[in-house]
Amino acid sequence: MHVIIELSYLLSSILFIFGIKKLGSPKTARQGNTYSALGMLLAIVVTLFDQHIVTYEWIIIGLVVGGAIGATMAIKVQMTGMPQMVGILNGFGGGASTLVAMSEYYKLMDPTRGFTHQDSVTIALSILIGAVTFTGSFIAFGKLQGFVTGKVVKYPGQHPLNAFLVLIVLAGTIYEVMFPGTEWLMLTLLSASLLLGVLLVLPIGGADMPVAISLLNSYSGLAASATGFVLGNNELIIAGALVGASGIILTLIMCRGMNRSLMNVLLGGWESAGSASTTAGGASDKPQGDVKSVDAQEAAMIFDAASSVVIVPGYGMAVAQAQHAIRDLTNLLEKKGIKVRFAIHPVAGRMPGHMNVLLAEANISYDKLYAMEDINDDFPNTDVALIIGANDVVNPAARHDQSSPIFGMPILNVDYAKTVIINKRSMNAGYAGIDNELFFYPNAFMYFGDAKDAVSKLNNEIKEL
Repeated sequence: MHVIIELSYLLSSILFIFGIKKLGSPKTARQGNTYSALGMLLAIVVTLFDQHIVTYEWIIIGLVVGGAIGATMAIKVQMTGMPQMVGILNGFGGGASTLVAMSEYYKLMDPTRGFTHQDSVTIALSILIGAVTFTGSFIAFGKLQGFVTGKVVKYPGQHPLNAFLVLIVLAGTIYEVMFPGTEWLMLTLLSASLLLGVLLVLPIGGADMPVAISLLNSYSGLAASATGFVLGNNELIIAGALVGASGIILTLIMCRGMNRSLMNVLLGGWESAGSASTTAGGASDKPQGDVKSVDAQEAAMIFDAASSVVIVPGYGMAVAQAQHAIRDLTNLLEKKGIKVRFAIHPVAGRMPGHMNVLLAEANISYDKLYAMEDINDDFPNTDVALIIGANDVVNPAARHDQSSPIFGMPILNVDYAKTVIINKRSMNAGYAGIDNELFFYPNAFMYFGDAKDAVSKLNNEIKEL
């Protein structure tokens, strides 16, 4: 029986690995999710048989209640709310790891059992990482949902307090390893870790939330892996390690996409993130010039004369749920023989892959989606670049303005296109809180309005040409 269980865990791990591999491409991502789900189902079923459970009543109740809640959330959540949902799921993973570790801790306090050094280390790590993930994820959820301010939060003594909490956690962990079974110390460790999760994520600005979500996902995997050591479950160790490793790799990729270090993000993010009108150099340094705008009819004429179009989606497209209107625009332009492609910045939206998911929902072919590095050099050969609700990722200030908080961040070179049309509701700054000098460029035109409504009007005008 033991051999069958271990072979089942091995098969489950292989499914996880293939699932993650398939997630590397939009074309195979759905298949990757299926592989991973099958692997998790197999792991759960085998574990239930392996642990010699006396009664299944509470497990069945948990499956029914949890499954109903999960299914309801999955069906009802809008695509604009997907980053928040990912944040919550990360938090649940960290919370589960913390509860399991605390449960094992109290079981080992039984005088007939006792602690080993391995027990103390793994339980302390599981509580630390799990608790930080739990509270940190819910702060991230609050920022994305608007319950918590999206601005960078700073206060006197912030970094010394965080450093003090880290020292408490480290000292408590070492003491617990040396003298296991000190209940008040473990509860102190738990409380400090919960507080640390809040204080580490609270200073991160809204512009850095994609990185924070990815990092917290990595934390949830590490917490699960630590819990695997606590329970002596090889499958949980492997699955958690896979999530932790892939999450940190994605986090580093996204940091490179913003030309910033992970430590820079963790220590406070962009100073002006989430503000509406601040600039790095003050009001006198705002971009100057005349802003030219077009209506739907004028924009349609520009598209009708083009032979190549690149569409750059951003969070504004997600808020307006404009992806289906964008698909209709794509079909109309292609019927006229116009080449249409999509340029995806690695940190567009509020979580990794946000734009890809939205466009896939609208049945836009994956072949039309291009990563920044694959399309940037082709903008000079592009007749029209259409910006839908994106801002900071197309701001040319990132290339030359050393006083800008986004200086050095790789951007999409839309300003090199022959004509740039920017669809936004207003001239307001993006999430980094700085004005976009692209709006004042001689080849740029503002097309004001809600993305879904504006693109629908554009489609109607193109049909008339």
